[in-house]
Amino acid sequence: MSAYSWARSRITCRSRGEIMAGSFVGPSRHRVSSSSRSRLLRGDQKVHPRPEGETRRASLESSGGRGMEYRTLGRTALDVSVLSMGGLFVSKIGGGREQACAAVHRALELGVNYVDTAPGYLDSEEVLGEALEGAPQPYILSTKLGGRPEPFDAQDVDGLKFSFEESLRLLKREAVDILMIHEPDRPGQHDWWTNWEDFTGPVTEVLAELQAEGLVRFTGLGGTTPYILARICATGQFDVVLTAFNYSLLWREAAIAVIPEAMRQDMGIVIGSPLQQGWLARRFDEQLASPPAWLSPPRREQLRALYSLADESGISLTDLAIRWAIADSRIHTTLMGARSVQEVEMNVAAVEAGPLPADVMQRLAEIGEMVPFRPFNEPFGCQLANPGYHGPGVAT
Repeated sequence: MSAYSWARSRITCRSRGEIMAGSFVGPSRHRVSSSSRSRLLRGDQKVHPRPEGETRRASLESSGGRGMEYRTLGRTALDVSVLSMGGLFVSKIGGGREQACAAVHRALELGVNYVDTAPGYLDSEEVLGEALEGAPQPYILSTKLGGRPEPFDAQDVDGLKFSFEESLRLLKREAVDILMIHEPDRPGQHDWWTNWEDFTGPVTEVLAELQAEGLVRFTGLGGTTPYILARICATGQFDVVLTAFNYSLLWREAAIAVIPEAMRQDMGIVIGSPLQQGWLARRFDEQLASPPAWLSPPRREQLRALYSLADESGISLTDLAIRWAIADSRIHTTLMGARSVQEVEMNVAAVEAGPLPADVMQRLAEIGEMVPFRPFNEPFGCQLANPGYHGPGVAT
């Protein structure tokens, strides 16, 4: 029996109920009562999302600080922590498995209740399957379709189902809360759509089938292009959007189209890479003193201004980045790429530190306006520490 068939056969009323009840609430200290859970499973309990921007905060004894903050993930009505766990850096790209599992456990202890992964993140699904096995629910889990099996064909229904089967097997789950299409906005990478007017194709049929079978609760998009992604959001077919590499202290194009459109559709909004793939994870003072030819003059000045603000305010670059991102009430959760317990604790501490001072927020707005658009062919991932990088490849 395939993993897909096995999972479908195992979705009993009880197991499906546990998944649903666990997903509608935040950390374990905010579980719904038994009677409320019963009403929820019968479908006669209405979930009333809080107004946009309204949050709640859990006081966590383990952290000793202000506690984690939660927002409603758009029309899903799921409560998500404002800081969530990205799956890329718990893979072998980030370090050892024991270290990765410890980081995930610590994140859950500190109130992080949303974990995202993907087949394309190396062995991330397998690591998370191990780390989350036996972890007290509720937590919210999302994964993606795309990149598996190889060679990958986004038009192959059987291949898409196989990919999901593998996700369930590796994650040791009977279902997932959110299943996203990975890079739906990059036709040169994956050719998802048979119709580019209404954005439909085999993948939308597969997602609908998985939802009907109770194996997927909500569907989503995980992309990087601010304008194509916004057009796909406008179809109203999807519940959640994860937009990466385009909303941070440096790049803010998501605010032009993706975020406004997602809000119109009442979608859950997830931001990926608040540290901009290393640009904001550390300082590059030495490299700015002798900048490489590919780094644009406006970006150089922007980074220098950002470093000056960090010095003047006494707030680290990473803290500025995280606190700025979560200050935007339109963003329901921001993924952190933590690979160790220490990094998890540092990132959560930024949340617990509370809002940035108004004058710092004003300065950050001005610094963002210095480079309103990413310079042509500037890499997503920071290459300032790579002396072998001299610029982009073939123009497309």
